[in-house]
Amino acid sequence: MSQVHVLIADDHPLFRKGLRTMLESMSEINVVGEAATGDEAVEQAADLQPDLVLMDLQMPGGGGIAATREIRHASPNIRVLVITLHEDDDSVFAALRAGASGYVLKDTHEEDIKRALLAVAAGQAIFSPAVAARVLKFFESPIAYVPKDVLPELTDRERTILHLMAQGKNNQEIARELNLRLKTVANYSSNIFAKLQVADRVQAILLARDAGLGQGG
Repeated sequence: MSQVHVLIADDHPLFRKGLRTMLESMSEINVVGEAATGDEAVEQAADLQPDLVLMDLQMPGGGGIAATREIRHASPNIRVLVITLHEDDDSVFAALRAGASGYVLKDTHEEDIKRALLAVAAGQAIFSPAVAARVLKFFESPIAYVPKDVLPELTDRERTILHLMAQGKNNQEIARELNLRLKTVANYSSNIFAKLQVADRVQAILLARDAGLGQGG
């Protein structure tokens, strides 16, 4: 991977300093800027076009959720890794729905934060263990089916595949169930992510379940 350009968004100067010091010890990282408010994060992301924003949630000037949503809407290529003290369900799912690709806690070990940063920059979705448990529990809970006119931007086949994703099935299982090639399912998945303007499978499933898809198994 080429060097990852990172913007730090946090309203605590000492934490920003510590994070910058840690990141500057990594040859893969180039810290391009810092922001102390949600509004500053949005402005600097637009100006600097980093690869990744490390985003605190509780900041003045709109906060991290609103900033994440604005950044992802304006620049879908910019990925956001939330790094926060808050691990409640409301904060976790609000961040994911806003477009964050990862969520780690500030008390996470330094090496784990480094790995999470590089993984999110590479296109993966990463969560602290406690947060991952909440996400898995959410995906496992049953929900009700809704008519096929939900998410009308998708074709019937794409909606079916998203429905199966929301049931927790991986691409191999979907391919087997629909008698499709694995590559075909992967292509459908990419089209779904693009049409829904989401970065990855986790965000697509969250959106699907919000819309009512995924009932049954």
